[in-house]
Amino acid sequence: MNQKSHHIAVIGAGPAGLFGARELANQGVKVTLFNRDIKPGGLAEYGIYPEKHAMKEGLRKQFRGALENPNLEYYGNIVIGDNGDITLEELRGMGFSAILVSAGAQGKKWLGLPGEDLEGAHHDKEVVYAYNKLPPFSQKNFRFGKRCAVIGAGNVMVDVARHLINVQKADEVIAVVRRGPGEVNFTKEEMKHLIGYLDMREFDSELERVLPALNAIGQDPEMGRQKIMESMSKADPKTSDAKFRFEFLSSPAGMIGENGVLTQLELEDNILVEKDGAIKAKGTGAKRRIDVDSVIFAIGDKVDESFGLPTDGNEFIKNKEPRFPVDGVSYESMVEGVFVGGWSRKASEGLVGYARKDGTNASKALWEYLQTKQPASVNLDNLAAKMNGLNKPIVTKEDVKRLEAIEAEEAQKRGLEEFKFASNEEMLQVIGLIETA
Repeated sequence: MNQKSHHIAVIGAGPAGLFGARELANQGVKVTLFNRDIKPGGLAEYGIYPEKHAMKEGLRKQFRGALENPNLEYYGNIVIGDNGDITLEELRGMGFSAILVSAGAQGKKWLGLPGEDLEGAHHDKEVVYAYNKLPPFSQKNFRFGKRCAVIGAGNVMVDVARHLINVQKADEVIAVVRRGPGEVNFTKEEMKHLIGYLDMREFDSELERVLPALNAIGQDPEMGRQKIMESMSKADPKTSDAKFRFEFLSSPAGMIGENGVLTQLELEDNILVEKDGAIKAKGTGAKRRIDVDSVIFAIGDKVDESFGLPTDGNEFIKNKEPRFPVDGVSYESMVEGVFVGGWSRKASEGLVGYARKDGTNASKALWEYLQTKQPASVNLDNLAAKMNGLNKPIVTKEDVKRLEAIEAEEAQKRGLEEFKFASNEEMLQVIGLIETA
């Protein structure tokens, strides 16, 4: 069997897609990589806090290396999905031997609470994409105000709170945490950027308030305190007098507004219960309200239900009896020849390193699948005709290279560590794919 004539499609050019595509291209498989965005990188480009320049540049260097493989073709500015430029079914009909879906989790996970449509209620995905200059989010106007609540207790909550204080100049940011201080999920490396703003008087008062609930399950309150405070010795210098504080054992129950604008967040008090060896939050029915100007939900993501694969909850449905498991994990969707990796397999799971490993494992499963098939013949004329008929600019890897060089030159001119064009129009103009207005 001539493996070099196998031709597969990869959808999504984040870490999972790029590293998965690289593995297959290195083994002689021809790979056509489709990306919704103009630039590759996904969450590595648009999800990491802007000031982490060294980390992002290290990843970009690896991505450039992947794109240089002659077996890999890149098409950016193309949306695959039922509401996109090309449907998954159309793509399957073009004769690819297999398809790897690594498009991330592009849906927004909401709780279905009253007031989610109020001005001032936001999803963290939009906020993170906006401050990382991903169009069209980079052009959206957000109403944050001076007193902001962030729902969640992970690294994304820390990033969003940091942005609200340092960039949006909020006076107070409140982290609403459904469980206790012992169950927070952020790392001390992330928390060091925010911990300096922690209001210690209110922190001690909050620990005192939840002490009965911690005692009720035999949890040492000092454990939670240390988990949060361990980053204090490495705290970033403060840039303002803003305050950060926690509301533990609290779940959002709804948002209240006036004239369509959010003014209050309603919280339900929780207790802690132990279930199946894990600490869970359980609502008590007791509710209270706090005055806020905005609420940002940092509670994870869900896949895009309009993509074209069957879903269950926040995820695409995986084959529970996979033919090609890797480390006991199924990377096979319910559609023949379509594999899933990264956040498309398990939404909001892990960071860039996880996405890289998961995309690589998905490519291993796909490679095993290819061993069972005769090389297919992709109808490249149909693909070219379809893309030409879209009447929109298609971005190639040569265009990406040119854009990176232009942005690097612009950063140097402006004396910045990094510069990004904030709209698709600007990017397409500077690389010559559309005329300057």
